[in-house]
Amino acid sequence: MRYSTPTMLHAITRKPSASMSACELTHLERKPIDQGRLEAEHARYVDLLRELGCEVHELDAEHELPDAVFVEDAAIVLDEVAVITRPGAPSRRPETTSISAALEPWRDLVYITDPGTLDGGDVFRLGRTLYVGLSSRSNRAGVEQLALHLAPHGYEVLGVEVRGCLHLKSAACPIAEDALLVQMDWVDPRQFPGARIIVTDHREPGAANVVWLGDDLIYPAAFPYTREVLEAVGSRVHCVDYGELAKAEGGVTCCSLLFDVPSL
Repeated sequence: MRYSTPTMLHAITRKPSASMSACELTHLERKPIDQGRLEAEHARYVDLLRELGCEVHELDAEHELPDAVFVEDAAIVLDEVAVITRPGAPSRRPETTSISAALEPWRDLVYITDPGTLDGGDVFRLGRTLYVGLSSRSNRAGVEQLALHLAPHGYEVLGVEVRGCLHLKSAACPIAEDALLVQMDWVDPRQFPGARIIVTDHREPGAANVVWLGDDLIYPAAFPYTREVLEAVGSRVHCVDYGELAKAEGGVTCCSLLFDVPSL
């Protein structure tokens, strides 16, 4: 399915859990999370999605699931199908139930199953190619299942080696149809042949995660030097505070699932 009619960008988000201080952590030391500030950060993020033209579907918090605000990890949504993932952290697998229900009105659903693991934060698309980070959360069995699900729709799926970070999107994210923002210490950009590579400022190791919305980017305010890099190449950058979400190893892509729907 390729839409020939005008489309509108939709976003699924979820309010933060009150138990987020018990989130999964892999690369960071645990720090106290200010719940009020966390909720304010997330509310501003959702408001910005709306301001930039998204139709937002905000799910209620799941307080028994600390990481559930990071809805990106539970699914990969393409024009033709939605792939419900099997997160690498067992504690996060129940998050997919409500995400499946939220996506069912919009897409046919397929599923990653045991022994595959796959986090949506490890996946991005350039053209008809999906790149998948081989991380602590996503394995080769997950990549192989994703490739089988998407082959009938004409997509290629390629595994990508990452190091030193949680997800591929911690190391590289699309900022245009042919361009990636890349943190060179965490991923070798030669794994993305044909892509134009924009390198993060060396003073900001966590600066590669960015939400690409057509002509606009949503970007953490914590990385002013890389923001200058993005603006220098012509990007229109909208910054958000993200300090509390970052304590849970979250990035700006993590808190939304974006997909097109034909306009009425």
